[in-house]
Amino acid sequence: MSSCLMGEPVRFNGGHSRDRFLSGELDAHVDWVRVCPEMEIGLGTPRETLRLERSTAGPRLVTRKTGADLTDRMTELATRRARALDVDGYVFKSRSPSCGVHGIPVYAGETAVERGGRGLFAAHVLDTHPLLPVEDEGRLNDALLRETFVERIFAHARLRALLESDWHARDLVAFHSRHKMQMLAHDPALYREAGRLVARAGVRPRLELAADYARVFGTAFARKASIGRNVNVLQHCMGMMGESLDPARRADLTEVIASYRAGRVALSVPTALLRHHALGEAAAYVRDQTYFAPYPPELRLRNHVPV
Repeated sequence: MSSCLMGEPVRFNGGHSRDRFLSGELDAHVDWVRVCPEMEIGLGTPRETLRLERSTAGPRLVTRKTGADLTDRMTELATRRARALDVDGYVFKSRSPSCGVHGIPVYAGETAVERGGRGLFAAHVLDTHPLLPVEDEGRLNDALLRETFVERIFAHARLRALLESDWHARDLVAFHSRHKMQMLAHDPALYREAGRLVARAGVRPRLELAADYARVFGTAFARKASIGRNVNVLQHCMGMMGESLDPARRADLTEVIASYRAGRVALSVPTALLRHHALGEAAAYVRDQTYFAPYPPELRLRNHVPV
């Protein structure tokens, strides 16, 4: 993460941009790697502000007043850092010409001629790790984007733990089996593609299979789950529970799912009720799905009512 978001006084003005969610609720569940690229290239703090300037070779990172070109220093650092990066997600400082991910202005003279740029450091990280879960702290103020990002980093961590172990075909099958409903909520087509890959787990070369599965898995989770796909998963799980649900409980679940679809209750309501009813061996498959516990429950990220 950008270290200023944890309260380190590394901003251009000697201040910080501590984010309450990142430094508070999420901090208890992750190990942060703190990075301030501007400090790492030796700028110190306080310092002259920077901006991106247009050139035929791509945006240049320069100081606003003196026009010193820092592009080569930042590019060297970004290349080295990105190559060695081994994390499950990255939170960048928004609106930064070094770290911004979205909407960074690119100037020609005193005029901003583009407003869809990326910070020079962030761009190298994203180009090197295109499937890495990435956000900036500004967008994490949106409840859905926050939930999606956190869900992605924990899914990424579980897959990384599996693939870094001495895993066998049966382990990948078991991993995929637990993640089926979660993947289905994000991308049904990629869910089916992942299933086809896993079906050949005992046949294909191990490293080749791992690379292909990681690509499909990461791409699927990069797509936001929708209300409609969540409803599909909830109904699918209810159907799989079969006779373990009596008519009264089935009617109760149906009504709650309909309320979620209509935007009257948060997703946490039907998921909690379904998991509560998933009792006994007949419902073990449903109960063990990561869809119902995609991240630590203390984060309470499914408590927002969909719009």
